[in-house]
Amino acid sequence: MNYNAFFNQSISKLKSEGRYRIFAELERHAGNFPHATHYGGSAKDEITVWCSNDYLGMGQNPHVIAAMKEAIDRCGSGSGGTRNISGTTHDHVILETELATLHRTEASLLFTSGYVANEAALTALAANIPGCVVLSDELNHASMIAGIRHSGAKKCIFKHNDVNDLENCLKHINPAQPKIIVFESVYSMDGDIAPIEAFCDLAEKYNAMTYLDEVHAVGMYGPRGAGVAERDGQMGRISVIQGTLAKAFGVVGGYIAGNSALIDFVRSYANEFIFTTSLPPSIAAAAAASVRYVRKYGASDRVRHQERASKLKQMLSDAGLSVMPSTSHIVPVMVGNPLICKQITDDLLARYNIYVQPINYPTVQRGKERLRLTPTPFHSDQEMNELVTALSEIWSRLNIKTAA
Repeated sequence: MNYNAFFNQSISKLKSEGRYRIFAELERHAGNFPHATHYGGSAKDEITVWCSNDYLGMGQNPHVIAAMKEAIDRCGSGSGGTRNISGTTHDHVILETELATLHRTEASLLFTSGYVANEAALTALAANIPGCVVLSDELNHASMIAGIRHSGAKKCIFKHNDVNDLENCLKHINPAQPKIIVFESVYSMDGDIAPIEAFCDLAEKYNAMTYLDEVHAVGMYGPRGAGVAERDGQMGRISVIQGTLAKAFGVVGGYIAGNSALIDFVRSYANEFIFTTSLPPSIAAAAAASVRYVRKYGASDRVRHQERASKLKQMLSDAGLSVMPSTSHIVPVMVGNPLICKQITDDLLARYNIYVQPINYPTVQRGKERLRLTPTPFHSDQEMNELVTALSEIWSRLNIKTAA
């Protein structure tokens, strides 16, 4: 076999389908979010970022930056290995305590990313609980799907956010058999939110555990920023809360939170934790500072964040653009064609110095290609006007069908 020919043909296929992903070379400006410098060949342009998951700009927060610098001076750059071999640093302990405090759980456990946290925890739980059956929302993230698949456990996929379909799955499982209901709070591509209370009611009725992915909600919902489960008064009913430190908290890493026995079980059985070098102390220190800040002082940013998202949705709708219904801070704009989707984002960057990445298959279904806009508390009215004007001009120039 000609391996390079195979690789090149595969890449050519992606390009012909409009699914080849090109990384924009950016340099963010400390203290000046959401602005950045775009390096395009020999040229440099100042741009506005409209698709960052640093939802609250905490990656630019001076308290977070200072904590990272102080930890580097104190501990150096790396952790030295896995926590089992090289030891758990003091900063890991502080961060896990902060996360448990945030979610009002007995314990938490750090991972190198949210993806790894999902894959590791779901694999460890579903593979080792005898006869476990996993009930998974059909739109769950790839990391959750990977964890369920790797566990080898039996599974039932229920229709997205469909309480009746979930109960139908539960009815066909032996009442004595262990079960885990796995779902997200905020679904990051459509921007809709799970019926957490109804899912928890079913979990109690059928004696199932609940596993809730809050990665697109921690920091941004609830009076203390613990997520949608806190906002809805359901946090104490969740068996496992999974979150990330890489979005609203502005750093990197993932975690799970729950009772001490469950956390100790995952710590002891998850290969992804046991055999992976731990986060550097500087990352843990920065994340702890961010979690603490968002919990204590983030209420006004959360209010502003929701106001910005709501206003942008209204502006897009008023302009006749195909903004999708969303009950969260995610603002999806439907395009429905991968080639056009990429053309739109290319035009935004080249003509208007606005950075948005196209969202294509396999992130979303074919024919559901879209822009995914993420307004933050720091996007101004002027910047929103510039974005909507640019999109309106591109829609007209490319003769894209507008909303009815």
